[in-house]
Amino acid sequence: MSPTKTNTTTELLLLLLLATLWGASYTFIRIGVATIPPITLIAARTLIAGCVLFAIVLWRGLELPHDPATWRRFLIQACLNSVIPFTLIAWAERTVDAGLATILNSTTPIFTFLLAATLLRNERVTARKLFGIAVGLTGICFIIGVDALNGFGQQLPAQLAVIAASICYGGAALFGRNFKGLDPMMPAVGSLLCGAVILIPISLVVDQPWTLAPSTASIAALFALAILSTALAFSIYFRLIQTLGSIGTTAQAYLRVGEPLTPTAGIGLVCVIIGVMAMTMTPLRKAAQG
Repeated sequence: MSPTKTNTTTELLLLLLLATLWGASYTFIRIGVATIPPITLIAARTLIAGCVLFAIVLWRGLELPHDPATWRRFLIQACLNSVIPFTLIAWAERTVDAGLATILNSTTPIFTFLLAATLLRNERVTARKLFGIAVGLTGICFIIGVDALNGFGQQLPAQLAVIAASICYGGAALFGRNFKGLDPMMPAVGSLLCGAVILIPISLVVDQPWTLAPSTASIAALFALAILSTALAFSIYFRLIQTLGSIGTTAQAYLRVGEPLTPTAGIGLVCVIIGVMAMTMTPLRKAAQG
């Protein structure tokens, strides 16, 4: 097996793992917000994940960047990739079920593509990418089940909040390309620590967490959310931004399955595979040539 083929296989497997970790986050959030307010849940999520990654950085003998410019970029990344979207989704999932939230959030690749094509003008509008977006969205609806769309419009503010989170994720994927040359662990831990610094004071003022009585299930969901769906997921995410590119990485939204599979899952999986390949093969080829 050639090195290029091995690298391609590895990146696609990591893409699938990232999709699984972030797909599970919708269920963890739903359980967590049952007894933990959204701001406090996300503040704890970013703090725990940031501390876990910081410990790994120290264990690896690495040092975080010291220059203010890099930390300003970490702060912007934190707002785009955790503080705003995490909080919006946690708030929305108090009324929107995980299946519908997943479908709405699967619009992230569309916004990534549109932002790159219109604001940055560094993504070519090709038939392949447009086809990948359309087929991917079709696939995610089949996988989760079209019945999940029945709730669309009934909780409009919450649904718009999930879509706004998707726009933030699109911007974060594009901004994340500013960290080329850094170990992928650095923007992950730096942005999470910045997010915790922003959210913890807000949590203390708004929710007064010392007065809360979270359930055991919510606490377990919080730690799973922080360690698996945040610390581990962010480490993979920033690696894939460098190897698959922003469009290719956000295509993992089409692979998220947070609900039991329906009888139509076979059709959906075929659509998803075709869509992801259409959106990622070009970045992988370019990476292999570089």
